[in-house]
Amino acid sequence: MQKKKTVSLVLGSGGARGYAHIGVIKELEKQGYEIKSISGSSMGALVGGLYASGKLQAYEDWVLNFDALDILKLVDFSFSDGGMIKADKVFDKIEEFIGEDVLIEDLSIPFTATATDILNKKEVWLKKGSLKDAIRASIAIPTIFTPKKLNGRVLFDGGILNPVPILPVTSEFTDLVIAVNLNDDAIIKDKHKKIFQEDDSYFKKTIGKFLNKKFTNTKKKKLSYFEILNLSIESMQDVIARHQLASHKPDIMINVSSKACEFYDFHKAKELIEYGRCITKDVLKDY
Repeated sequence: MQKKKTVSLVLGSGGARGYAHIGVIKELEKQGYEIKSISGSSMGALVGGLYASGKLQAYEDWVLNFDALDILKLVDFSFSDGGMIKADKVFDKIEEFIGEDVLIEDLSIPFTATATDILNKKEVWLKKGSLKDAIRASIAIPTIFTPKKLNGRVLFDGGILNPVPILPVTSEFTDLVIAVNLNDDAIIKDKHKKIFQEDDSYFKKTIGKFLNKKFTNTKKKKLSYFEILNLSIESMQDVIARHQLASHKPDIMINVSSKACEFYDFHKAKELIEYGRCITKDVLKDY
């Protein structure tokens, strides 16, 4: 029997496209790869942390049943603590999956979540301590989610400084480093377009109009608040990721098109998981 190839897996940031990480992991396992180490940024930290704690399947089952109303129920607004959404409701649910007292150093798979120390302008690698707190810090998108205050630092989204965190991964004892970039600017291939269903009419009218009404009084803007924010974040992460990947190349690169969805399309779990699985299958054909 052929020995499984061991993998150090790098999961990048990219909002709802992070669901594609689930499909990547499922396909890697299906093809006999063994994930021995994970580093993640933002949604990559969430998916990676859930996998390392053995709770990814429960999370997948949950998000596959999302609709627009479910997402609105998880939005808890805050106007006084550095972000518009506290995310307490989301993390109350995440805590149900991983448990309140789970420590990173106790996980069976070495795991690192990256975050940004916004006051000191430094990248932070969270390798020890509360798994829940590390994930919470890593997904704190500036102006959207309130920051996580941890060990005297004000921590925001890891994708600000490191959208594809290759350096933190423990790779010296594995056969391959596989990185997943969620901000590729390539168009979606024709064979993958059938995965996605055009449901913008319902979701964007429900979520988009609600959020724009909540956060802007200017009705004549061509771009909404969230469209501007989305484009800004994606432009920033695309440029940073390109520079980092030019100097730190993984053995296998899996690129998820930024055109797959908007960063807030959290109702598209089924499509994005399948998309991640399909592009991973395509990439692994050459290895």
